[in-house]
Amino acid sequence: MPILIDGHNLLYAVKAMTEGQVLSEVQLCSLISGYLRQIKQRGEIIFDGRGPLDKSGLMGTANFEVSFSGSATDADTVIENRIKASTAPKRLTVVSNDNRLIKAAKARKAVAITADDFWGQVFKKLSRKRREPEPAAKRTGITEGETDFWLKFFKLDK
Repeated sequence: MPILIDGHNLLYAVKAMTEGQVLSEVQLCSLISGYLRQIKQRGEIIFDGRGPLDKSGLMGTANFEVSFSGSATDADTVIENRIKASTAPKRLTVVSNDNRLIKAAKARKAVAITADDFWGQVFKKLSRKRREPEPAAKRTGITEGETDFWLKFFKLDK
């Protein structure tokens, strides 16, 4: 299910939910990209304006696109147009607190989620401690050489 995110809307929600912690666009995009990788989804975040001059920190992920509306329009209009142009709107998730975008998403039967709820999902998923894979030796046992080492180490080889 592709996810369309209202970038500055999410930035403000994160700031409000984290007691004023300010994330840059690059930091936010990095976190969202990691989240999307974990849930095996793709998405796009759209920010108002032209964005930073150096956009190199925002590029390079296969599952996540970063866009800027430019100076002629705003992110809400870009997102609204993407919702209208979607050939599979029921598979689309729109992330925004903006009533205009929520209404546009629901009109096309897309899923609308608030930025606060989305950030809660992201934070929960990224905060979860990832289990380390079991070492192969746990199932197969240690090698003969390792056995000899430990027998000698504990002086049990006699």
